[in-house]
Amino acid sequence: MDSVIHTRALTKRYRGGQLAVDGLDLAVPAGSVFGFLGPNGSGKTTTIRMLMGLIEPTSGTARVLGHPMPRAARTVLPQVGALIEGPALYGYLSGRDNLLRYDAADPTADPRTRRARVAAALERVGLTAAAGKKARAYSLGMKQRLGLAAALLQPRRLLVLDEPTNGLDPQGMREIRVLIRELAADGTTVFLSSHLLDEIEQVCTHAAVMARGRLLTQGAVADLAALARGRLAVTTPDTADAARVLKEQGVGDVVVAEDRVTGEPPGERELAELNAALVTAGVRVRGFGVERASLEDAFVALTGEGFDVAG
Repeated sequence: MDSVIHTRALTKRYRGGQLAVDGLDLAVPAGSVFGFLGPNGSGKTTTIRMLMGLIEPTSGTARVLGHPMPRAARTVLPQVGALIEGPALYGYLSGRDNLLRYDAADPTADPRTRRARVAAALERVGLTAAAGKKARAYSLGMKQRLGLAAALLQPRRLLVLDEPTNGLDPQGMREIRVLIRELAADGTTVFLSSHLLDEIEQVCTHAAVMARGRLLTQGAVADLAALARGRLAVTTPDTADAARVLKEQGVGDVVVAEDRVTGEPPGERELAELNAALVTAGVRVRGFGVERASLEDAFVALTGEGFDVAG
């Protein structure tokens, strides 16, 4: 697959010597929904700013839609929709008038179809009923939707989204997930950062993990999850006895939660022996097996820390 975003040794060092991005080699396949992950201070936002031509790299190269950035920004940006660090809105204007203003500022936009395209964008993000309300009265989730609508006023080859579900309720998050899938099905490549790893796992086809300015890994989401081992999980009403037996059998990192006991899985041949040891000890085993590792498990295994939204 061709890469819609491709960087080679991309580096950003700020004044004072702070190294924000260190030799990044990133490849975002065309047609993918690409999740960009990293803990606090990992360099995600700095990378996105370089990709969008907002700041210049210290060294290395970035190509977006086949063109060098930031040099080709005038060619590239009309083909890119972006929602970065929340939308910039005129609070005294209605949601509809904000979009009309955004569209009027786009030299490639056809004024003859402006109102129809604004109406279609509002409909697509579920804001038709609130289109006449002033933006300052919008909730955080509604502002996120309006920012996404602004990014969708024109057909885009690439959509760059920074925390697109920020402030949305569960129903709104589901709607945005569906919208992202629809955009990808139509041929738009979606590049998004998020702190909601389960959301990334549900909607993304590919992902990259950053930490301390460096790329740790990238690839298909299923392949990244496979980097981490799953957890042994025992469902039982006898959690205390089950935990004791597992520890006696050498299982590490045993955790008790409600009616489940989990731990580091042993080798395949030892699973049957563990189950037998539990039953012999009188533990009532109602569920036993190794659960598939999640993207969050892989993230923690790679970075050694939990996830933080600010990157």
